Amino acid sequence: MTICQIYRLGLVEYQKAWNLQNQLAEQIARGDHPPTLLLLEHPHVYTFGRRGQAENLLWEQARLQEQQVDVHWVDRGGDVTYHGPGQLVGYPLLALGDVTSDPASGNPRIPKVDYIAYLRNLERTLIKALAQLGVPSGQVEGQTGVWVQPDVASRCVHCPPHLLQAPSKIASIGVKVDAKGISRHGFALNVMPDMSYWQGIIACGLENQNQISLEYLFNDAPDMERVVQEVINAFGQVFGYELQVNEGTLVI
Repeated sequence: MTICQIYRLGLVEYQKAWNLQNQLAEQIARGDHPPTLLLLEHPHVYTFGRRGQAENLLWEQARLQEQQVDVHWVDRGGDVTYHGPGQLVGYPLLALGDVTSDPASGNPRIPKVDYIAYLRNLERTLIKALAQLGVPSGQVEGQTGVWVQPDVASRCVHCPPHLLQAPSKIASIGVKVDAKGISRHGFALNVMPDMSYWQGIIACGLENQNQISLEYLFNDAPDMERVVQEVINAFGQVFGYELQVNEGTLVI
């Protein structure tokens, strides 16, 4: 069974985590590092993907500074999303396809990768983890991410009424697979973030998209440690890896 290294890094600035992903992806592509999953939290940040639209950022610069929010334009799929403390972010760096050579030219070919299957496996990972935490969740047709239905949200301890009218997103997913077949970016699971920060964006470019967190759904919500452990377990099961968990900083 292939080994995957899990690194639990705590709170990491977005740019530092992005740089780390790129460095690790290069090492993985060369065969110098095993598959890796980074688990961490970010300070407040809005990130725009390749389909990002500037008008989906609703807060002016003064408000961004007041709320201590950074903004980054990145190379993942999708539009704008929020990351912040209390949200579990996972960056899987996996070789999803083998680089081959063109028989005629000898030039490397871009690996053939089933991107949709990879996205669905990330969703399955989070759905399995949430089930272990006692939260039924699933997919919404035509959308990427993980959602809870209004009947689940009805257990909500202190959430606004609109969450009872339509599915609410509890986890976002946005990825990139590079020319060498290595994945970057990943998922963000709302554990106990400050939900008011979604007021500063039109999340994923979709008006009136409901957002919910685990904290909303419990009188005594599971702590981050429990959530991390369930995500690690589910990730190993879905992707078929033997996991080695590392704590603290990662020096490469």
